Amino acid sequence: MHKPGDVVLGGLFEVHYGSVFPEWTFTSEPQQPTCKGFDTLGFRHAMTMAFAIDEINKNSNLLPNVSLGYSLSDNCGALVVGFSSALLLASGREERFLLQQNCLGTPPVLGIVGDSPSTFSIATSNVLGLYKMPIVSYFSTCSCLSDRQRFPSFFRTIPSDAFQVRAMFQILKYFGWTWVGLLVSDDDYGLHVARSFQSDLTQSGAGCLAYLEVLPWDSDPSDLRRIVHLIKTSTARVVMVFAHEFHMIHLMGEVARQNVTGHQWIASEAWTASAVLQTPQLMPYLGGTLGIAIRRGEIPGLREFLLQIRPDHKDSDNNGNNMVRQFWEHTFQCRFDPGGWVEAGGALCTGQEDLEQVETEFLDLSNLRPEYNIYKAVYALAYALDDLLQCEAGRGPFSGHSCATLQELEPWQIVHYLQKVNFTTKSGDQVSFDQNGDALPIYDIVNWLWLPDGRTEVQNVGEVKRSDSKGEELTIDEDEIFWNFESNKPPRSVCSESCPPGTRMARKKGEPECCFDCIPCSEGKISNKTDSMECTSCPEDFWSSPQRDHCVPKKTEFLSYHEPLGICLTAASLLGTCTCAVVLGIFSYYRSTPMVRANNSELSFLLLVSLKLCFLCSLLFIGRPMLWTCQLRHAAFGISFVLCVSCILVKTMVVLAVFKASKPGGGASLKWFGAVQQRGTVILLTSIQAAICTVWIVSASPAPHKNIQYHNDKIVYECVVGSTVGFAVLLGYIGFLAVLSFLLAFFARNLPDNFNEAKLITFSMLIFCAVWVAFVPAYVNSPGKYADAVEVFALLASSFGLLVALFGPKCYIILLRPERNTRKAIMARGKYNT
Repeated sequence: MHKPGDVVLGGLFEVHYGSVFPEWTFTSEPQQPTCKGFDTLGFRHAMTMAFAIDEINKNSNLLPNVSLGYSLSDNCGALVVGFSSALLLASGREERFLLQQNCLGTPPVLGIVGDSPSTFSIATSNVLGLYKMPIVSYFSTCSCLSDRQRFPSFFRTIPSDAFQVRAMFQILKYFGWTWVGLLVSDDDYGLHVARSFQSDLTQSGAGCLAYLEVLPWDSDPSDLRRIVHLIKTSTARVVMVFAHEFHMIHLMGEVARQNVTGHQWIASEAWTASAVLQTPQLMPYLGGTLGIAIRRGEIPGLREFLLQIRPDHKDSDNNGNNMVRQFWEHTFQCRFDPGGWVEAGGALCTGQEDLEQVETEFLDLSNLRPEYNIYKAVYALAYALDDLLQCEAGRGPFSGHSCATLQELEPWQIVHYLQKVNFTTKSGDQVSFDQNGDALPIYDIVNWLWLPDGRTEVQNVGEVKRSDSKGEELTIDEDEIFWNFESNKPPRSVCSESCPPGTRMARKKGEPECCFDCIPCSEGKISNKTDSMECTSCPEDFWSSPQRDHCVPKKTEFLSYHEPLGICLTAASLLGTCTCAVVLGIFSYYRSTPMVRANNSELSFLLLVSLKLCFLCSLLFIGRPMLWTCQLRHAAFGISFVLCVSCILVKTMVVLAVFKASKPGGGASLKWFGAVQQRGTVILLTSIQAAICTVWIVSASPAPHKNIQYHNDKIVYECVVGSTVGFAVLLGYIGFLAVLSFLLAFFARNLPDNFNEAKLITFSMLIFCAVWVAFVPAYVNSPGKYADAVEVFALLASSFGLLVALFGPKCYIILLRPERNTRKAIMARGKYNT
C-alpha cells in the first residue's frame, strides 16, 4: 500500500501469516512467494500507521507545509519476505519510487516502522543499520536489539525483554513464588529470555528455576509429552511461557490431553492477548492466567478511519486496493473474482457491505496494544522530522553547525533527532528513547477472567513501569485478580518453605539455592527474620531465647539474701552474732565470779567482740557484689579473725606464763604478760593484718566482676581478689597465728586441771585449722556464688567452733553448775574435771 508525500515512511506488517515458496531452478525465472492466511489484526496494524500519518497531515502544528506519505509492505510471516521487503523500501526498487537522474534528493523512505518479530528486526537492522536507516519497531522485544554497536539506528516503542524479565521478577516477588518453571521458544526471542532468567533470577532474589524447556517449532508430539509430563510432576506450581501463539496452541493441546490442572500460568506479551487460546476447552487450564501485556492506549478517530475503508472496483492494485479486497473477501466471505468461489457456493462481493453489520475483530478497539505502539512509532518519526526542520541556520548539530534540508535529507540525520525526541501522547504517556533506543518501559499486567457464562475477559489488574524519578514500580490490584483454584487465592510455589525466625537456611547440596533445610540457631545465636542466611551472636550480656528469635538479658547469679542458701547462711550468721551477745551478757553479768575472773575477763570480752565481728562480716559475702563490699569483705574478715586468734594466742601465752610463775623462780615471767602487754600484743598483731589489707586494697583492690565463663547463659557476679598474693598473705598470716596458738596450747594441754583452759584452746584451734585447711581446695573448686558460700561457711564454722569450744564449758558451769563457780572449786587440784 502506498501514499505519496514530501517525506515517505515505510512500514512492515504481517498481513498474511503464511507463505508458499516456489521451487526455483537455475534455468527458471525467479518467482515471488505466495502469501496465504489473511491476518485481520495485521491488516489493522497497517491501517493504524496509515491513520497516524493521515492525522499528522491534518495537524497544522506538526510538520506544517510538509506532507507525509507511506509505503506499507507485507512480510507474510516469513523472514525472507520481510527482509527483502525492507531492502526494497530502503533502496527504492519499488516501481512507485522515481529518483532524479543525478541520484540526488531524498531516499525512497526516510524511516521504517517495523518489523514485528525480533528475528526479522535483527536481520533487517543488521543490514540497514550500516546505512543508519532509522527503524522503529512496535513489537520486537529481544534484549539483543539494545546493542548500539550492532544496531546503531534501531529504536522501539515496546519495552525490551530485559525489562519484561525484570517485570516478571517483580511479579514473582510480589506473590512469593520462588520455585517456577520456564518454557521458551526456540528462537532469538526465547533463547535470550532463557539466558536472562538463568543469570539474573537467583541474583535478583526472585527465586529459582525448577526446569527450563525449549518448545520445538515442529511441535514434535514426543517432545510435547515429555515437557507436559515434567510440568505435571514438578513441585513448581507456576509456569512462565515466553513463546508465540503457535507454540501455545500445540502445548495446551497436550496439557488438555494429560489433564494438567492446578498450575498458575504466566504469559509473556507475545501470547497474553491471544484470543485463539481463550476457548472453553482450554480455559479450565488457562483460566486465571497472569500476563505481561503491551500498554493499552486510546486512539481517538481510528474507528471512523477504519470504517471509511472501501475496495475499488476499477483498479485491483491501486494504492494497495488488492490488499483491501483481500480483507473484504476475508471479512464477508465473498469474492470479487467470480472464478472458483461462486462455483463453491460463495457470493460475489459488491463493495457496499457494511462493516458494522458483521462480527469482526477488526473494529474491536477495546484492546489497542500493538496498534498503540505503531501509533507512537509514527509520531516519534514525525516529531524527529519536525525538530529537524525547525533547525536554525548556523546553530545546527552537524558539521559546521549546519542544518539538514528537506531536499537533501539523509536517514542518519533523522536518527540524530530521533534519539532526542520527547513528547506525550493523547493518552498521557511520555515517549522518549534512552541511549540504547529503548522507549520508557511500561507494561500492563492482565488477568484472564473466566466468566460463568463461559466467556473470557482479559482485564487489567496492574502495571509495571520505570520512571527517572521512582525507578521500576509495580502496581497490582490483587482484589481484581481471578484465581483458577478452589481457594480463590494465589498458589504456593516454593521448593522449600520459608525458614522461620530462630533458624537459618542451609542449602541442599547439588540443588538450587531455593531448596534448603532450616537449621535451628545454636545457643547464644538468634535470627529474627524469615529466611535468614546466618544466625547472629547475642551481645555479651544477653543470651538467646528458647525460640532463638531474640536476645534476652542473661540471668544473673550471686549469693543472694532471697535464695535458700543465702537465707540459711544469713540466719546462721545472725544466730552466731546473737549467741556472742548472749555469752557476752552472761560474762558481763557474772564478771565478778571466779570463773570469769580466772579466765582473763578482759581478753574474754575482747574475744567475744571479735567473734561477733567474725559472724557479722560473713554478711558482706551475701548480696550482689559492689566495690565497697568487695574491698571490705576480705579486710573485715582478715582483721576480725586476726583479732580473734590474737586474743587466743595471748590467752595461751598467759596460761603458760602463769604456770611457769607458779614454779620456784618463775615469778619474773609474769611481768611480761601484764594487762598492758596483753593489749599491746593484740593490737600489734592486729595492726600487722590491717597493714596487709591496706597495702592490698591500695595496690590491687578487689573489685566486682561479671564472669561469663562458668555458664553461657548466666552472668555470675563475683569479687575478684585483685591480687592473689595479697589474699594469700592475708590467709597465711591468719594461718600462722592459728598454728602458733595451736602449738602453744598443745604444749600446755597437760598442765594441772586448774590451768586446763589450754585444752579448750587446743581443741578450738584444731577445729579452726581443720576448717580452713578444708576451705582452700573447696574454695578453689567452687564456681561463682558457691565460692562465696564456701567462704561464708568456713567463717561461720570456725567462728562457731571457737565460740562453742572456748565458752561452752564456762557457760555450762556458770549457768548450770554454779557450785563449781567458786574459788575453792577452781583452785582444787583434780577435784573437778573441767
